[in-house]
Amino acid sequence: MAKKQGRDGKSPKKEKDVQGGKGEAQAKGGLSAKPAMKLESRLLRHYQDQAAPRLIQQFGWGNQHQVPRIEKIKLNCGLGEASKNQKLLDSVVEEMGLISGQKPVVTKARKSIANFHLREGMVIGVAVTLRGERMYHFLDRLVSVAIPRIRDFRGLSTRSFDGRGNFTLGVKEQIIFPEIDYDRVQQVHGMDITVVTSTNKDDEAFALLKEMGFPFRGETPVIIGQAAA
Repeated sequence: MAKKQGRDGKSPKKEKDVQGGKGEAQAKGGLSAKPAMKLESRLLRHYQDQAAPRLIQQFGWGNQHQVPRIEKIKLNCGLGEASKNQKLLDSVVEEMGLISGQKPVVTKARKSIANFHLREGMVIGVAVTLRGERMYHFLDRLVSVAIPRIRDFRGLSTRSFDGRGNFTLGVKEQIIFPEIDYDRVQQVHGMDITVVTSTNKDDEAFALLKEMGFPFRGETPVIIGQAAA
């Protein structure tokens, strides 16, 4: 028997099969078909809602694009023993990844220096550069959780600016971060955390970081998440 054909000469599709195909596609996709929710950093919201308006009022800027912002954060950990101890290097790479939430980069020497027993290509440390939302999430944990856990902490020094609007903080122990399990630490080590801002003036950078919750020595820290008075 000949199959039934439509007016255009093609076999008609069954509506039930079409609907069934759509249902199967949705069932296969499940929850993964929906776009994942992006968690907005409360520190970024604090900067937009409270810090930026206060800075405009403090410096009398007429344009909101004049307000300085944090461009990136660099984490650097130097390891002189990394070339001789591979387990230590692997441990530090894992810890830096847990702290920053991003895969770190192993840094190597660019040239040989005989006085330091350094050869070109030798592993000398681990570094991470954070930008965007991940940067703000890390900065929130640093200011709200990690820094208050520093032993005998009396405030950050205001002399740690480099004259170009950048601030560097030296951390002596990585165990101040809650992501680090002390029982799994192979060796206690420190790191340098550099905050790079969009301004070239230290006074503007100081005002920015103060509004972002940095507890400077002799200053009353701003509490993140607290409503403006």
